[in-house]
Amino acid sequence: MHGTVDGFSYGLVTPLVAYVMACLGGALGLRCTTRALLVAHSWRPGWLALGSAAIGSGIWTMHFVAMMGFTVQGAPIHYDKPMTYGSLGVAVVMVGVGIFIVGYRGATGTALFTGGTLTGLGIASMHYLGMAGMRLNGTFEYNSLTVYVSVAIAMAAATAALWAAGQVRGFLWSVGAALVMGLAVTGMHYTGMAALSVRLHTGGAPTPGDSPATLLAPMLIGPLAFLCLAGAVVMFDPLMVTGRPDRTFAPHRPGVPAHPVVGHAARSARLRGRRNAAGQESRTPQNR
Repeated sequence: MHGTVDGFSYGLVTPLVAYVMACLGGALGLRCTTRALLVAHSWRPGWLALGSAAIGSGIWTMHFVAMMGFTVQGAPIHYDKPMTYGSLGVAVVMVGVGIFIVGYRGATGTALFTGGTLTGLGIASMHYLGMAGMRLNGTFEYNSLTVYVSVAIAMAAATAALWAAGQVRGFLWSVGAALVMGLAVTGMHYTGMAALSVRLHTGGAPTPGDSPATLLAPMLIGPLAFLCLAGAVVMFDPLMVTGRPDRTFAPHRPGVPAHPVVGHAARSARLRGRRNAAGQESRTPQNR
């Protein structure tokens, strides 16, 4: 017997909040990725790791906020906690691999395709692993074509977002990219849910159980706290907010990507340039 599935038990509340969570994680993660492209090599892994964790936490929180509105009539839902938290780990690790590829190889060509594909697969893996962690008196069945469409949406969204992060533009550019990424990731979630049908097991009376919101709310505390902490790091870094970092590009060598140098190194480079200019001026015939 097929169960009656309702993905909008609270109306538009859960989709809207889920979208906000996806945008928040995307904005923080993309801004950290952009920041990683503007710092010295030794600081880059830290910013990329923070960006990976922010995006992973954001899409995981988005998924389970949306799942608060998911119910199956006559079949109370429970969640396997190890698998549920495992889906968070998968999201952070796979998104991290994609972001590190783009962070070190640049958001172009093969690196962008590879990084976007891995990041998109991480988003999709998180979704379907999180679904596998659900427990109810029935089995899930998926429409294969719709599942493939949802995975394609995730990969396209991730690739576009990483490309935007690699443009190294202003804060508003990153916000716009995060809004698009949030829309695509949320769309991927609901496309994946549209592929789902539930076949209930017969021979047992419906059993009472907690609501999805009651079960999921304690699980969301940690990722939400992390997103707030990451947001504080971003907002208190003036270079992150203004989008106009004080940078000077290091001389380019053939075969080696040119990376910006910021902070003390940039000021030192400017001072050396002024001294060289002053020395050249003092050697002109007019000043002899």
